Amino acid sequence: MVSRLDYSRLSEVARVSGIALLMASTTTVIIHQPSYASSPTFQCAKSQGKPVTFVRIGDGTKRAIIRWGEEKFFSSKLTALERCKQVSYRFQQNYDNNNLKTIISGKINGYPVVCAAVSTNDVCTSKTVLFTLKQGSNAKLAAERLLDQRGLASGKIHNENSDNTQIYVDFDTFVNNIQPEP
Repeated sequence: MVSRLDYSRLSEVARVSGIALLMASTTTVIIHQPSYASSPTFQCAKSQGKPVTFVRIGDGTKRAIIRWGEEKFFSSKLTALERCKQVSYRFQQNYDNNNLKTIISGKINGYPVVCAAVSTNDVCTSKTVLFTLKQGSNAKLAAERLLDQRGLASGKIHNENSDNTQIYVDFDTFVNNIQPEP
């Protein structure tokens, strides 16, 4: 027969074990939460007097994705600074929505666009547009002139078709090969 003292000890052991199990599972959940401090953040800032779309990555370094100066690809409706702010915001939105794995080009409503995509098989949509070019512009050429050259050389995915307006860039490879800003 089990005495009353044994029930008391069993009850205490069960309570301590339950608390330990709860603490262990809570710690596991906290440890596996994404680190928002290390997520890339996109911003527009001036560098050497010109607007630049920057990404700040997990190690704290700032890398210039686009130095705005090639205005021939755009209509004159926006200044370079306004365009920089809008595009930086779109990079952030697409990154936050898990759409920014690849940079691709396409067309929307007859306009050439450069977009965020999950894969090279995706098509541009109004939600994934990073920037719109003026009609008649070559999206591949525009991206090649605007995007950081070192990052682009490493991140470009070779395309086997004959479309000379299409570009595919692996975003992580692109960013990791851009020289950090001082």
